[in-house]
Amino acid sequence: MKALRWHGREDVRLEDVPTPEPTEFADSIIEVSLCGVCGSDLAEYRQGPAMISPAAHPLSGKEPPVTLGHELVGTLIEGGSPDGKIKVGARVTVDACLRCGRCGACERGDYHLCRYGGAVGLHSDGAFAPLVAVPGYTLVEVPPGVHDRQAALTEPFAVALHGLERGGIAAGADVLVLGFGPIGAASALVAKALGANPHVVELDEGRRARAAELGLPTWEPGDDLPKRARTSLGEGGAPIVVETTGVASMVPVAVECASRGGRIVLLGLPTTPSEVSVRRVTLFERSLVGSLGYRHDLPRVLGLVAAGVLDPAAIVGNIVPLEDSAAEMKRLAEEPGATIKTLVATGQDAPT
Repeated sequence: MKALRWHGREDVRLEDVPTPEPTEFADSIIEVSLCGVCGSDLAEYRQGPAMISPAAHPLSGKEPPVTLGHELVGTLIEGGSPDGKIKVGARVTVDACLRCGRCGACERGDYHLCRYGGAVGLHSDGAFAPLVAVPGYTLVEVPPGVHDRQAALTEPFAVALHGLERGGIAAGADVLVLGFGPIGAASALVAKALGANPHVVELDEGRRARAAELGLPTWEPGDDLPKRARTSLGEGGAPIVVETTGVASMVPVAVECASRGGRIVLLGLPTTPSEVSVRRVTLFERSLVGSLGYRHDLPRVLGLVAAGVLDPAAIVGNIVPLEDSAAEMKRLAEEPGATIKTLVATGQDAPT
């Protein structure tokens, strides 16, 4: 079968690979319908290896080249969940966290912090292919009424939900989201679904316009952004600020936009250090909170979608066939503002 494989920085190739078979590690096979292009995929393309390791992963045994892709929806054609509840024929997505199940983090339910952890599509072959093999414990069943374009984005919206809960999200609270890329957009839409009041700060005019089309108040960035946040939001700043840009210089800006006692949730991953004044954190009793991935959050996202209060497909700007995926990866890396989210249709019968 064909698969989009990462070989190195600016080197992704659509090439022939063996059809996956169940193994002790990855005992379940999914026929993939759609797979989203994640910011982590683009990071590996632009400056990798970032999260991808050149050595064999301790759980999967996988080393590069590796098939990318972890934001997926498809049909389970072999295997199933360990509890037997998800069976062949089910429509599924995956909780992409690889985990050992034995370390302290796994035993207390924080499997996303597993000391041996990894991710489908980075540390095992992923879903930019017609078929993908995954551990049965990663399977999450998609409820009736949730269509494929929504279900394919369950994973990034789970990242957003986890981050917002790390920030103490509450109905009626103002949430200032810095950036309207995929995770920023997901954060704003999940905040709205939970009854909070999201505000989006975005530099790119096209993305800012898309946020406005989705009914989200939008702000332009600028040196006076913290002052505008203090004067425009009722708490003298936002009680929750979500930093999703991954730009190091935006972290101290996020701190200054937060109210007294506010929480700054760090979802972006800067590649250089940030200069944050500890005085500005301590004297206003602000909290800087890191947020990694998700834990048990994908079913909750699907519940919000099934209830009709959240539509992840609203951020989809493009769907391309698998044969165009390498060119699309290059385009997205070179034109990051052009499209919020691209989906790759991996099979002949996949939706477009």
